[in-house]
Amino acid sequence: MASSFVPDVWGWIASLPPFTQWNTNSMSLCICAPTSTQSSMNLSIIKNSPTKNPYITFSIFADLHVPISLWTSAPIPLKTKTQQSLDEDDLVGLFFDIINVVLNYGPNKKSSLRFPPIQISENFKDVFNLVFLTLAFLICIYESPNDLRRRCVDYLKTQLTSSKSKETSKLLVRILGSNLEEQWMRTLNLAVTNWIIELQSLNRSFKAITPLFSYAVSASSLWKVQLYCPVVAMSMVDPNSTTQDERLLFSLKYQQLESVIQLAYKVIFRENSIDVMVNVDNIRCDVTPLASEPLMAERGYGSEEKHFPARVSLKLTPTLQSDILSVTVSKSSNNPTHEVGIEKALEGSFDPPNSYFGLHVSTTESITMSMKPWKFEQSVYGVSANLNWFLHDGINGREVFSSKPSKISLLQPRAWFKDRYSSAYRPFTKQGGVIFAGDEYGDSVWWKVCAGALGKTMEWEITGSIWLTYWPNKQRTFYTETRKLEFRELLYLSLPKVG
Repeated sequence: MASSFVPDVWGWIASLPPFTQWNTNSMSLCICAPTSTQSSMNLSIIKNSPTKNPYITFSIFADLHVPISLWTSAPIPLKTKTQQSLDEDDLVGLFFDIINVVLNYGPNKKSSLRFPPIQISENFKDVFNLVFLTLAFLICIYESPNDLRRRCVDYLKTQLTSSKSKETSKLLVRILGSNLEEQWMRTLNLAVTNWIIELQSLNRSFKAITPLFSYAVSASSLWKVQLYCPVVAMSMVDPNSTTQDERLLFSLKYQQLESVIQLAYKVIFRENSIDVMVNVDNIRCDVTPLASEPLMAERGYGSEEKHFPARVSLKLTPTLQSDILSVTVSKSSNNPTHEVGIEKALEGSFDPPNSYFGLHVSTTESITMSMKPWKFEQSVYGVSANLNWFLHDGINGREVFSSKPSKISLLQPRAWFKDRYSSAYRPFTKQGGVIFAGDEYGDSVWWKVCAGALGKTMEWEITGSIWLTYWPNKQRTFYTETRKLEFRELLYLSLPKVG
């Protein structure tokens, strides 16, 4: 079956004639050609035939009047001089070579990489093509001439964010494992961040598809959505928010939102209906630097001057609504804890006889209030369940994502959002993220489904938004901003027939 990736590098390699039948030492495939009359980005396979130890290399080059080499692979030794094509071991070696090259463009270049042994399956060609497209995207941003870069980046980005790429990314991350997956996405979004900043310097807009990279998994009674998006690609809630502090902008822009949404589901079969119970297993939102700490300190204000999660909103909807009888939420509002204490004091003094009255009396009154920073709510719209988490200002109780602190409060050194990653009363993790776990937010949503759904695979749509807000942490500045990410994924639930 032919791959739907364009370009199909795997298919091109597989269809090459035997090496001994080549009329030249190289063959090329066009990766990106914006127009038929302009320069292009090409991939070449080159046969090197010294007296001993022949080998193959791959090269990406800009096909200009004078071609410019942009990348060359590690040599792939041929086992014999008469070898006709690359075998599976050769292609797996090339695959991991490309992964190494990609990760070397990332912020963490010193990590030890250990790849698991893999076998070439029917879907491996798509994973190979996705990895190669990622390499081409990075090469285009970092290495290609300006004119070619401007014309090819959007094309390659469209390929990487297509529905085919999203499905294939699930296979890729299983090969990489979770730790390398994070490095892979940070590398990719660091390149996206650099590209967006370059466009902004030229007063050009970036047509973002947010989140740029995400996928959903439905397995083992768990629904999981993984989101990765550079902060600079998220939409501004107030586009008029601006600052001329370049160091602050560097710290704010070179960050990435990494979020995991895990929902546990359980199916209970009744006599005439089916209950589908869904509850929060784990929701994690982290804001992670895309540059090393030394670079953050040199060109910015460090990685702790960054956005923080201010609101998370999820909406879960069964798409085939004719099978739904009812939906029930278990907690419409989780009110914060209030501790109100009133303390009154009477003070008096007696002045010398020459004073006018000779007696002064004053009273004081203080009120203290303790409130949970995060408020959780559930609601129902039709057959959709809405889950919302709101962060509130610890001083006046206002929602953070939709309000701005007063300038006076920004100057107060002990405001709750100052030193927010080291204070004992912080509403975040030490790294600046937030975790909503099932032990605190595990109340379930119940859908009652008619028995006619037995034997079907039900499709569920999860949509949501995540707001990130910046208020000053250690810096003395009045600048604040809020950015918003929206996403949509599909989840699946199989209802086998009983008996």
